Amino acid sequence: MSIKVTRLEDAEPRARDVAIGTFDGVHLGHRAVIEGMDTVLTFEPHPLEVLHPDKAPKLINSLEVKRDVLDGLGVEELVVIHFDEEFSHRSAEEFISYALVEKLGARRVAVGENFHFGAKARGTPAMLAAHPEFETRIQKMVEVDGETVSSSRIRAEIAAGDMEGARRCLGVPYMLEGEVVGGERRGRELGFPTANIVPDPRLVTPGHGIYAAFANGHPAAVNVGTRPTFDSDLGVLIETYLIDFSGDLYGQTLRVAFVAKLRDELAFDDVDALVARMHGDVDDARRICADFTEAAARGG
Repeated sequence: MSIKVTRLEDAEPRARDVAIGTFDGVHLGHRAVIEGMDTVLTFEPHPLEVLHPDKAPKLINSLEVKRDVLDGLGVEELVVIHFDEEFSHRSAEEFISYALVEKLGARRVAVGENFHFGAKARGTPAMLAAHPEFETRIQKMVEVDGETVSSSRIRAEIAAGDMEGARRCLGVPYMLEGEVVGGERRGRELGFPTANIVPDPRLVTPGHGIYAAFANGHPAAVNVGTRPTFDSDLGVLIETYLIDFSGDLYGQTLRVAFVAKLRDELAFDDVDALVARMHGDVDDARRICADFTEAAARGG
């Protein structure tokens, strides 16, 4: 990883080309804003978590996943504004003079056409464009399949299990990560040991079902749900079976990249029927992951 992560207050003065936004998901619309810029300025936590917690969305990415996606895009520096009540009171002009001019030395700035900033969201792209200290590029919205790409659209696709739709908007598979925790060890007893993650309540969770995915780069079959065949008190888990993998992952961070939904989560009449279906799920996941890898190698 080559990207540098900096808190705004610690940023060292230098000439920067700055893309500004929350960039939740770093989707194709965000990528259009970021293209050609060496620095991304973002907010953590999401401003709505501070200003209107009841209206705050479930996020697509953790800051760590966002960082790594930006690194893959060639961004040199991720500058993070710790967004709190105090910062929310800064006027739009204060934001420009302090963050962009004083701290970041912006020579070029890029934002989406719907970007607003400053106290009461009074700052607009036009206000940025009126400032002579830097050049401003205002990026129009991007469409996929005739519909505007937005974080809210992608959240809905993920929640519905539409990983292909989410991927078309994100440009890459939807990814989540978490620490592997202990479970009820039923998967191991059935011949399919799983690495279990408890969903982060701040983040969107894929719709319940079985998925083909990559886990830390390994092809995997993933169950998201509550295991209805058994009585369980653990609630929703993300249970990942890494295909052709052996090793102890407890306590480690597992990153799961979802490729496609295989089926809904089902309650089976007996364990034998469940195990037979799990074998089929693993075969399907293996095939889909192989096809995905081959298509990616071709540039498709």
